[in-house]
Amino acid sequence: MGPQIAENIVKYFEDIRNLEILSRLRDAGLQFESDTNDQLPISNVLQGQSIVISGTFAHHSRDEYKAMIEANGGKNVGSVSKKTSFILAGDNMGPEKRKKAEDLGIKLMTEEEFLEMINLVN
Repeated sequence: MGPQIAENIVKYFEDIRNLEILSRLRDAGLQFESDTNDQLPISNVLQGQSIVISGTFAHHSRDEYKAMIEANGGKNVGSVSKKTSFILAGDNMGPEKRKKAEDLGIKLMTEEEFLEMINLVN
């Protein structure tokens, strides 16, 4: 950041009108800080992999699995394609996703296999 940009930032925060706007935004629920722990990867074991989640699960919710995938360097995608690395397959997996995975030769991984892969079970 150069001196001109730094000076403009200081001027912005010296203006009481800008501070009032920021206060109203915060009061309305806008979150200005982020929890850096949520953004840091736990590992890179899934780095470069695109993973589809399908079905219902016993151990964790779909949102929890999505967060685990991202925290371990992977990317959660919604549809099966030739770029899909594997499918995290729970009970009652959609028949169309299963068929497409079979046609493309994409591995179906159980919850237990996935948790073992990211070292959450022994």
